[in-house]
Amino acid sequence: MPTARHYIRKALADWGITDELAERATLSANELVTNAVSHCRVSDARVRVTLVLCRCELVLEVSDPDRDRLPLPRCPGLEEEGGRGLALVEALTDSWGTRQGPYTKTVWARFTLPPSETPVLDHP
Repeated sequence: MPTARHYIRKALADWGITDELAERATLSANELVTNAVSHCRVSDARVRVTLVLCRCELVLEVSDPDRDRLPLPRCPGLEEEGGRGLALVEALTDSWGTRQGPYTKTVWARFTLPPSETPVLDHP
């Protein structure tokens, strides 16, 4: 998970996003990657993290090959140590959801950038 956090922070910093949005995206990535690693039933599975900046929206995607096991939010008891990751992602993002591909499932999260923070990207 440290690698995913580092990747997300670096990409966001390269885009000029280093504020509270960067923290929300990094924490959400950490939770989604942790879930993918912890719950994937495919041995030697590769987890893929994708981060896309498109105009005024940041999209985070975490994919793994356990396509038929979609994550569901839980209501863990006070004594339980886990089970709060998706509730945290829901609180940190503007929206989130899942989709199934032919061989993978993807959990996505969207963050809306305020107009003042929308970076201008150079295109060749």
